[in-house]
Amino acid sequence: MSDHDTIIRYGLEPSGAGGQQLPFSPAVRAGDFVYISGQVAMNERGEIEQGGIEAQTRRTMENVKKVLGLAGCGLSDVVKITVWLDDTRDFWTFNRVYREYFGEQPPARSCVRSQMMVDCKIEIEAIAYKPLPR
Repeated sequence: MSDHDTIIRYGLEPSGAGGQQLPFSPAVRAGDFVYISGQVAMNERGEIEQGGIEAQTRRTMENVKKVLGLAGCGLSDVVKITVWLDDTRDFWTFNRVYREYFGEQPPARSCVRSQMMVDCKIEIEAIAYKPLPR
């Protein structure tokens, strides 16, 4: 069985509030695709970033970048993003910050309003495409 036929899980160390183990993998590689679990604006102390949607979008995007990095990927490898916003009034501010990360070559995206499982304003998951060396 080659690396192309296996599933690789990344980032299984405790990463939740208070250093607790969460019941999912932050990133999973399946062949040439990497799936990033939903990231929120959790800082290094396991606390949600204080501030409004701008600060939380930046922290969440930095967390997405960090988890992508675990699998050897970057934002340029992302082909699809799914975003959940807690408040539809945050949409335009979110878009302004989001554009800073993806510029003129953004991935496909879905964005919906949803009640969050933790006290945050945004959650983002990603799918990246980065072929393994043959």
